[in-house]
Amino acid sequence: MSYVQNETIRALRERKALTQKQLAEKLCISDKTISKWETGKGLPDISLLEDLARPPGASPTAKVAF
Repeated sequence: MSYVQNETIRALRERKALTQKQLAEKLCISDKTISKWETGKGLPDISLLEDLARPPGASPTAKVAF
């Protein structure tokens, strides 16, 4: 089992109403990389998970309380 599921990555991107290309630009990676994550052919670096999970419109320094 991986630390993040490809369906989760897609759901987070769609919740932010971003295309793969837009998300890739925000993370400074290629849109092909986003596609690989969403199809289960690769996984994001764990250091990118906080950026992926940040709520839409939240500042980069915002923390999410659970």
